[in-house]
Amino acid sequence: MQTLHQMPATTDMEVTSIRLERELKEKLKELAGGQGYQALIRGVLWDYIENRQPSPMQKRISLEQIRASVTATAQRDESCALTGKSIRSQESMFLGLTTNGDWVPLSVGSF
Repeated sequence: MQTLHQMPATTDMEVTSIRLERELKEKLKELAGGQGYQALIRGVLWDYIENRQPSPMQKRISLEQIRASVTATAQRDESCALTGKSIRSQESMFLGLTTNGDWVPLSVGSF
């Protein structure tokens, strides 16, 4: 699930410095196209935050949104997208494919 972030005015941003290899910076510029590599990096960082720390309600879905499921083993602590129930690392779970094409964690017995 990709969320678009509205870019704030530059006066609302803080300057930060990061050292990048020249080759990495050039490749980022190529990938960024017309948006500029700094905007690309901001988008990548926002996506990372959203994927690492989803809010409990953000990932909640309804049973009707599940197209298919496969058995899996959690590699980290997760939260069931249907019930919000905790799924611990190394616990059996399901991965559900949603109608949007996203894979979401599902606890055993959640559907």
